[in-house]
Amino acid sequence: MLDRIALILVIIGGINWGSIGLFQFDIVGWIFGGQDAVISRIIYTLVAIAAVWCISLLFRESEVLAPANNDE
Repeated sequence: MLDRIALILVIIGGINWGSIGLFQFDIVGWIFGGQDAVISRIIYTLVAIAAVWCISLLFRESEVLAPANNDE
């Protein structure tokens, strides 16, 4: 569950950075009242923490999902 939340936040951050790089437009800042707004800074911080968390995904062994029904 935490992995999915982290990935969603990293995707949001990636889209935001893409819009900054391509269009010089900060989506998070625009939605939440500018880069200096408290809520924007909280979201930036959460995205950064999620990115650090996602580093751990690189070093985990891939998990093989077993079929839900093993009646074979």
